[in-house]
Amino acid sequence: MTGIANRLPDAKRTSIWQQRIAAYAQRAQHPVALDVEGRLTRMVGLTLEAVGCPAAIGGRCMIVNPDNSRIEAEVVGFSGERLFLMPIGDIQGLAPNARVIPTRRMCEAAVGPGLLGRVLDGAGQPLDGKGPLASVTRVPLTGRSINPLSRKPIREPLDVGVRTINALLSVGRGQRMGLFAGSGVGKSVLLGMMTRYTNADVIVVGLIGERGREVVEFVQNTLGDEGMARAVVVATPADTSPLMRMHGAMLATSIAEYFRDQGLNVLLLMDSLTRFAQAQREIALAIGEPPATKGYPPSVFAKLPQLVERAGNGDVGGGSITAFYTVLTEGDDQQDPIADAARAILDGHIVLSRDLAEAGHYPAIDVEASISRAMTEITDAGHLNSARRFKQLYSTYRQHRDLISVGAYQKGADPRVDEAMAYQPRIMEFLQQNMHEPVALVESLDDLDKLIVRKSVPATTPAKPAAAHH
Repeated sequence: MTGIANRLPDAKRTSIWQQRIAAYAQRAQHPVALDVEGRLTRMVGLTLEAVGCPAAIGGRCMIVNPDNSRIEAEVVGFSGERLFLMPIGDIQGLAPNARVIPTRRMCEAAVGPGLLGRVLDGAGQPLDGKGPLASVTRVPLTGRSINPLSRKPIREPLDVGVRTINALLSVGRGQRMGLFAGSGVGKSVLLGMMTRYTNADVIVVGLIGERGREVVEFVQNTLGDEGMARAVVVATPADTSPLMRMHGAMLATSIAEYFRDQGLNVLLLMDSLTRFAQAQREIALAIGEPPATKGYPPSVFAKLPQLVERAGNGDVGGGSITAFYTVLTEGDDQQDPIADAARAILDGHIVLSRDLAEAGHYPAIDVEASISRAMTEITDAGHLNSARRFKQLYSTYRQHRDLISVGAYQKGADPRVDEAMAYQPRIMEFLQQNMHEPVALVESLDDLDKLIVRKSVPATTPAKPAAAHH
């Protein structure tokens, strides 16, 4: 080209060189980033160490083996020049000194109306064999924070179809509740009832770290074809990597956030919050973070509120996310560190009792140990008085149950106990419900009215002035 340009007229030759200089100047303004490759130096458990490849926390890297097989991993930490990675998929065939190539991509979530009726894994890939996802957009997996002063307050009750919750532990639209239970006390059945009977526009279910067979049962038996039409299920069973379990919880929350931002009322069910915390514990301990409380490192207690605070009501005029998080209490210990931390950051908790479950009492809700912190904002004074009266009768009987059962209590000794004994059969009937029979909010309050006669709330009137003495 240079020889040809030399034979051209001076004006033409000058124009060509000016064009070349302009192209070079434009390229200099937008330099092409160079791919800096590193190499894999160490693997302990599921933690990979690489050197020579700078990358940000949350960034994705591609590990290329000598046989050109590829494994994707995420940056979870660093120390000096060492980069700590956690594999996203299977690590079979991983070899020493494999090439580590940063992809400059961060964790993203696929959201959109095309997700309705689909079952996804933690990476957002379909598990249901219905083909690729349609009409989806990409958003950050970590979501966006909402100014607490911009959130719409909880003022509207939500019908969950369970009489005990509707009447005694009323839930508001946009509230975040914890479902505290040990194993085998009816947690999944209660979740299924709320899934079928709650009045919500969209249902998002996150099955995090649970048994794999529960996914099929939840989709086919609990949701069914009618329920799946307005639902999205994110499943990361116990055999997936801890990173995928964490991503599954965050993906389910991101999907719920998308529909909330569309002005819809979303029901988010996550089973379970404990498995999310355990996944973060596995990652944190693997990269060297010291354990603090019963083996849980401090980062676990920082991740929990980051996840939970994403739910709730959105900006004024927007939609809502009413969330139920199951919390596994190991050995039925309500002071388990995760249960204790979750209790502090949620808007209430529903405790399931093993004693009630073993007695065939379902749903096995321990009314004494459960509370809804938003109930005072969404119910009237009469309803609150009836619920308080119900709990007083229930608690009085349980406190004297041992004396009554062995015949040590003499009728007439305490009028409060006599009254509680008279109410007890109807109270136990009220607290039990068939899993296939929903009880609406209005019906629940009517049943409570029939059981407990509402005491009228005295109106506050100014005191009469004392009569003057002559």
